[in-house]
Amino acid sequence: MSTEHTAVAPVSLTDGAIKELNKLKDQQEISDDFGLRVGVEGGGCSGMSYILGFDQKKDGDNEYEIQGIRIFMNKAHGLYLAGMEIDFKSGLDARGFTFNNPNATSTCGCGSSFSA
Repeated sequence: MSTEHTAVAPVSLTDGAIKELNKLKDQQEISDDFGLRVGVEGGGCSGMSYILGFDQKKDGDNEYEIQGIRIFMNKAHGLYLAGMEIDFKSGLDARGFTFNNPNATSTCGCGSSFSA
């Protein structure tokens, strides 16, 4: 497995996202062997969907750290996610993680898929 650790993550997490991720990690009793996987996969109404969930590091992953949260990202996904901000909204009109991706040329109405 790759042990590469890069200091500057290509994505950022807002304070709201960090708070919610720490809360989820504690509630689900996720061990420190797991980090937050951020990536993309084919599918969704706009062509690509975001991947966001706790996972173990895999071959081909870069590892980053943002305010104590380990981030795992497949090296090939950085092209699509560079500069993206992940936030957590908990308002009356929407609740959940949101993705502000400057590389997206179009997005779907729910904000969970995009094309680049």
